[in-house]
Amino acid sequence: MTSVGVRRSRRLGRGGIRRVVPLAAVATAGALLLTACGGSGSGSGGNSKSLTFWISTVPGQDAGWKKLVAQYKKEAGVDVKLVNIPYDGYTTKLHNSAQANALPDVAAVPALDPIWSNKLIDLSSIAGNKSYNINANFLAKDSSGKVLAIPSDVTASGLFINKTLFKKAGVSFPTSPSKTWTWTDFIAAANKVREKTGAKYSLTFDQSPSRLRAMVYEMGGKYVHADSSGKFSVDDATKKAVKTFVGWNDDKTMPKSVWTSGADPSAMFQSGDVVAYWSGVWQVAAFSESIKKFDWASVPTPAQPVQASDVNAGGLMVGFNNNGAAATAAKKFMTWVYDPKQYTELVESSGFLPVESGLTPNYPFKSEAAQSAFKLYNEEIPLYAPISGYFNGAQTEWVLKGKSITTDPTKTELGKAVNGQQSSDKALENIVAGYNQQVGGGS
Repeated sequence: MTSVGVRRSRRLGRGGIRRVVPLAAVATAGALLLTACGGSGSGSGGNSKSLTFWISTVPGQDAGWKKLVAQYKKEAGVDVKLVNIPYDGYTTKLHNSAQANALPDVAAVPALDPIWSNKLIDLSSIAGNKSYNINANFLAKDSSGKVLAIPSDVTASGLFINKTLFKKAGVSFPTSPSKTWTWTDFIAAANKVREKTGAKYSLTFDQSPSRLRAMVYEMGGKYVHADSSGKFSVDDATKKAVKTFVGWNDDKTMPKSVWTSGADPSAMFQSGDVVAYWSGVWQVAAFSESIKKFDWASVPTPAQPVQASDVNAGGLMVGFNNNGAAATAAKKFMTWVYDPKQYTELVESSGFLPVESGLTPNYPFKSEAAQSAFKLYNEEIPLYAPISGYFNGAQTEWVLKGKSITTDPTKTELGKAVNGQQSSDKALENIVAGYNQQVGGGS
């Protein structure tokens, strides 16, 4: 399995593939003491010939970074010390390092933290380099426009189908994002396949606010959206989309048990008794290994009428402004990393979906389905509407104001709607109230 697969199982413990941390979720500091954790941690004493670079991934799954670090030493003569820190406690270590003035020079972080966000190097010159083609929708910026972080890679919602069932039913499906289907067309096709083949359900759908946002965006809504004053609301298109979603949970089109009691939608799909699965691109590597009883495929995400998704970052590349020489060297190293030549090597070795457009990575997947899936996603992500990065950008704003959504009410409130305990409109009303309470208003 590639690093994509291993890292998600570490972070989520379900589905077998890495699930990313949202682009700017608040890092939580616990009571752990600052430890050496893999050797010298501080980059504050760095210089133009030595840098410290912190990452957090399963040992042995850091091949891409190791390759680049060795290559950079050969080309630039700079010794970049790669320190792989266990994920549990990583945000705390960063938090404590900031307090001790002992931050690394460069880091791939899961989230931003207000305690060190003012210590970050401005990456605008890298993000704005036209030859790099970095997707501006997914950058983390402050209110002044300073680029605080650039994703190491991106990930988004994706639609998987049981290709064997579609073939058995004689139902066609799109293969190119330039000729995708609507949700209405997709549901009709999936229902037809279910009826013709005797499958149990047409669709399973992750119990995930991110997955719901993606569907709402594609149906023209903004989901829970803040105005200029920071007050949240929902638009009519969102209300219509969410009502449609709740209606799909009829134990035929979709099983109620996923959103009401936490049943595993991935396991249902992998059983072969479900026509399609709305999840994310991080499933690809696991499915290439785990699904043996039927042929599967990733298909273009529906557009009704908007081609969009909810895009997150697999990791955030940041540079810390420790001192003049080290900061300059850190920025030079990151500029080199995002050069399309080196960045393509990282993407291929680590199984990433790139944040840069126009690349043609050659992934090591043996599965034809996995190869086709990554080709599809690399074609699709550049076509997504800017709203696809809204939630990521909003989270950056919240972090810089010291706020976060500690508990997203989406799962609980929509679970009640699916269970018939309240209307979809009432669920949205309660979700909006939860957002306003946790992250609404000014600073």
